[in-house]
Amino acid sequence: MSNNTTDEIEKQRRYYAETANLYDAMHVNEQDEHFFALFFLVAAIDYLQVRSILDIGSGTGRAVRYIKKRLPELRVVGIEPVTELREVGYSQGLSEEDIVDGDATNLQFNAQEFDLVCEFGVLHHIRRPELAVLEMLRVADKAIFISDSNNFGQGSHASRLIKQMINFFRLWKIADLIKTRGKGFTISEGDGLAYSYSVFNNYKQIQAQCKSIHLLNTKDGHINFYKTASHVALLGVKK
Repeated sequence: MSNNTTDEIEKQRRYYAETANLYDAMHVNEQDEHFFALFFLVAAIDYLQVRSILDIGSGTGRAVRYIKKRLPELRVVGIEPVTELREVGYSQGLSEEDIVDGDATNLQFNAQEFDLVCEFGVLHHIRRPELAVLEMLRVADKAIFISDSNNFGQGSHASRLIKQMINFFRLWKIADLIKTRGKGFTISEGDGLAYSYSVFNNYKQIQAQCKSIHLLNTKDGHINFYKTASHVALLGVKK
């Protein structure tokens, strides 16, 4: 891991450590795209006969609490690298077995250990999200579920067209470096350190290991989610 990447990880973790007590107020809203995605995930759990779930980047445990409340018989484990966020989760009733320390790009679990592995708004905080997706696919036996941003569906109609055209010619990384003045990331008060990301960036990677993929626009969007939806959920079914 390069020094630059290490510095970025430390900045992101410091942001969440410093805002841990405000995390739920800042990032958890029962009307947001991730709660909408969770509603559909619960239905998929029943359909796929899932009995165990791993949630990566759990924060204070929003998804873990949501699933355990509705399906208490399931084994649900979340990983969260920021100690302060885990502590908030514990204060809200989760145990130290419910949320554990861990790295999404190097999961400490065996292959196919969980029926389903999920994430909610985490991949756009990882410089190389394909590494996290690779680990999700390794640890999942039946399926993976991701709910995250689609940068190509964000902004005005004109800005979306420009971004999609740049991406079509495979120049997005260069354009993003120019936009971020060589950093490749942005820092905001509301989201900390984040990278330009689209769920569709990992579509082919997931498709290669899944027999079917199902998409849901969780915020905005018309018939073509890639072009119009700012946030998308993806269910990849392995078997």
